Amino acid sequence: MLSLAHPYFLLLLLLIPVLLWLRWFMVRKQSMQFSSSAVLKGLPKTWRMRLQPVIPLFYTLGLTCLVVALARPQRGLEDSRVRTEAVDIILLMDLSKSMDTQDFQKFGRRMSRLEASKEVITRFLENRPNDRIGMVAFATVPYAIAPLTLDHGWLTQRMDGLHTGMLDGNRTAIGDGMMSAINRLQESEAKSKVIILLTDGANNAGTVSPDNAAAVAEAVGVKVYTIGVGGARSGFFMQRQEVDEETLQDIASTTLAKFYRAKDLETLESVYAEIDLLEKTEIEVERFTRFEETSKGWLIAGILFLGLEQLIGLSRIGRLP
Repeated sequence: MLSLAHPYFLLLLLLIPVLLWLRWFMVRKQSMQFSSSAVLKGLPKTWRMRLQPVIPLFYTLGLTCLVVALARPQRGLEDSRVRTEAVDIILLMDLSKSMDTQDFQKFGRRMSRLEASKEVITRFLENRPNDRIGMVAFATVPYAIAPLTLDHGWLTQRMDGLHTGMLDGNRTAIGDGMMSAINRLQESEAKSKVIILLTDGANNAGTVSPDNAAAVAEAVGVKVYTIGVGGARSGFFMQRQEVDEETLQDIASTTLAKFYRAKDLETLESVYAEIDLLEKTEIEVERFTRFEETSKGWLIAGILFLGLEQLIGLSRIGRLP
């Protein structure tokens, strides 16, 4: 969006024809007078004579650019600022070694559970630009990867660096991971506070049980959506069932959320798409416009045109024939 800070300066453009006439009048007044120039009309025009109309053209363009620069042209950069927090979300990710199991596929290529989860979560982040989202990872111990933030690009970079084994990944402390995520939401004033727990195992470590953590989440008004990933068919055999579906269902029902089972990439994508639809809150957005000054370019162009006009005028092209 283009605009002018001082559009009334454009009225000076009306003076340019007057200045051109005065310039022509003064040049003509200083020229030599002949009784008749008909004899000269038959002479061929040199390239210098053909370039002479460029001089008043550069003069006109230079003055026009300077007038436009005075009017201060600006380019508007529209932006928006969220005035109220819509939904605060903590993504709680399992980094136990079993997340390296490659039982997901995309276009015939096998993917690990962790790799598939990262891909789907990245698209989930892109669909929620106005929500503050943080991340906590857990295995034997929990670890806060990122606080609640609107900078989802930075959050994606942090997530891309996650790998199994970075948190002593031989065991799974779901309850401790939930408590770490709840603590991240303690001071949130958002209308809706959500944890999305993704795991492929059962709680077998930590000091807090998943049931107790769910009770705490329910008490502070945090919904915990639970997703059990993995366990898809591989060849003629089923992989060993590792997901504690009963516990994950209890966590979700206690916090008035939902439990999902995702055994393939398509199902996992549909799970996050459904959560995205469920956790929508109307927000109040303040729109504003930032302006970027562009008059500098017009000023430089005007000086260049007038400078060229002067240089050509002092050369042989600008001299009287």
